[in-house]
Amino acid sequence: MKYNIAIDGPSAAGKSTIADILAEKLGFVHLDTGAMYRAVAYKAFQDDIKIDDEENIVKMIEKMDLDMTNDGRVILDGEDISEKIRTNEISMGASDVSKLQGCREALVAMQQKICENGGYILDGRDIGTVVLVDAPVKLYLVASAEARAQRRVLQNIEKGIEADYETILEDIKKRDYQDSHREHSPLRKADDAIEIDTSDMSLEEVTERVLEIIKEKVGE
Repeated sequence: MKYNIAIDGPSAAGKSTIADILAEKLGFVHLDTGAMYRAVAYKAFQDDIKIDDEENIVKMIEKMDLDMTNDGRVILDGEDISEKIRTNEISMGASDVSKLQGCREALVAMQQKICENGGYILDGRDIGTVVLVDAPVKLYLVASAEARAQRRVLQNIEKGIEADYETILEDIKKRDYQDSHREHSPLRKADDAIEIDTSDMSLEEVTERVLEIIKEKVGE
């Protein structure tokens, strides 16, 4: 049976990691919607378009060639930008462009089209509330800002990206505020989503809990 899985939650709560694991275990495709917004921010910076210039950003989206591969790579206009979009600057830029209604409408339409036939796992801020409102499995992952900052530091170090804990912690808190207070599709838990606090859980524990929920919901 083909169905979709929606995973929401704040930045660095482990959504993408869990989505990758589930995709491998279930044979689904992980569509990283956050990376789509990061790609838009990256392209805006490259083209010297102001991050709040909604009209020109929407025009830019209509022209850009964005490919989200099944193995998780992000290809923009023929260039692999998978690592380039993981900086703090791009993270904040993604939060900024996600406030733009025109940008959100364009990307949501792309996401819904991709997922029409099921078999996808999407993670982001408004998957269960806007993009995949009918998904039978909806998860909401949370963790303390401190735990998320520490994870992001370790991730950056592994990738050779500059990592200052205090700066990252402040950015995460700022991103949380922006995501939950934006006018269009703010970050919130869907009424039928199951919340999991991953602050003190190992990756294996989170995975086990998520698989239990999926079995309860769809019998797999």
